Amino acid sequence: MHSDNIYDIIIVGGGPGGLSAGIYAMRAAMKTVLIENGAPGGQMAINKAIENYPGFIDVNGFELSEKFLEHAKWYGLEILQQEAAAIEPGIEFHSVRLANGITLNGYTIILAPGGLSRTLGVPGEVENLGRGVSYCATCDGFFFRGKPVAVVGGGDTALEEALYLSNIASEVHLIHRRSEFRAGRILQQRIGMDPKINVNLDTVVTNINSNANGVSSVAIKNGQGSEKELHVEGIFIFIGFSANNRLVPKGIKMNANGYVLTDEKCESNICGIFAIGDLREKYANQIVVAAADGCISALAAARAVEMRKAGFTACKMQRR
Repeated sequence: MHSDNIYDIIIVGGGPGGLSAGIYAMRAAMKTVLIENGAPGGQMAINKAIENYPGFIDVNGFELSEKFLEHAKWYGLEILQQEAAAIEPGIEFHSVRLANGITLNGYTIILAPGGLSRTLGVPGEVENLGRGVSYCATCDGFFFRGKPVAVVGGGDTALEEALYLSNIASEVHLIHRRSEFRAGRILQQRIGMDPKINVNLDTVVTNINSNANGVSSVAIKNGQGSEKELHVEGIFIFIGFSANNRLVPKGIKMNANGYVLTDEKCESNICGIFAIGDLREKYANQIVVAAADGCISALAAARAVEMRKAGFTACKMQRR
């Protein structure tokens, strides 16, 4: 086994959790590598405005991602822009196999792959992806300047994106399946004061219609069974995220929804493999929580590595 491919800590994922873990791992003088196939920052990078990260009243998500990345690089964190294909638990080392065929070995692995946007699962959604169906207003909102659009969802992200799109689109139809929003009161107040946003509560999308140019309308149905069609040229879907657990190796315990179960150190039931951010079961999914997970997991991983190198066993390889 070549020593160049052996790390103290391997971090898979470059969102706020992964970058935070990288910062703390480097501060602990661990030989660390972060693997990220996409743009650093993950979902954080595509948020137009972030108003709840401590120290920033209003910051662009891409700007905050750059600050995380700059901080990690300042400590000399090695970053590989590669795709991780598989995680293989081991006795002496755990391994990360990359899509290019290279295998990296580490005493510990921190899994920070983030989450995946949930889909509506209605006719026309998959067929019109990129043709009016979007999961990122910051990415695609520009294409709908002066056009009517729909936003689906009732959480903070949905309302934030509806407000963002109201500055671009001719009108915004905000559709939520429940009778009230889950978003914060401030956002709800802003929605109520925006004349370009039409609120449709207790309503679901049943079909996404299209023509040769892409999305042309959406069919909706309310709780009383009343149906109608809204003329829109784009539909933006923000109904939450599911855990991106594709790389979670067999043997790691997850809950019924696919989130990894961890202890207070963010460590899974397999010693030396940690799960953080949107992959880990916890009460709230927020940038500040993911960053905290990164800190906790890196400190715990560093301690485990130090104990291993000193000849002690930090824990049994397979915890019950």
